Amino acid sequence: MSDGAISKEAMLAGLRDIRLPAEASGGFVSDLAAIVFLAACASLICVGLLRLFSSRRSIVLEPNAFLGSDSDTKDERRIALLRRLKAQSPDRFAALRETLYRPDHELDLATLEAEVQRNA
Repeated sequence: MSDGAISKEAMLAGLRDIRLPAEASGGFVSDLAAIVFLAACASLICVGLLRLFSSRRSIVLEPNAFLGSDSDTKDERRIALLRRLKAQSPDRFAALRETLYRPDHELDLATLEAEVQRNA
């Protein structure tokens, strides 16, 4: 440094010569790390939003919630009983599911009601 004061023009000319490096420290590696971090954050936000909007609501079962009324048809009552059995005892429902879609076998209401009452 010089002992004397410098002029304003000399100081401004000295400032114009300052050049910052084109690459910051870390270069490509730091840019890649920043991109990966931002992508991970964005994906977590997207997954959180998808889970929020597509999650199933839990069903609170009342004692006779799926049993249906007397005015229901046989099919509606059968569906209600199957839903209740699925909610109460998924393993027993899985065993009965094998026979649900067979054309030669049809589950009758008495059997379903007995299964629901047994697993209640």
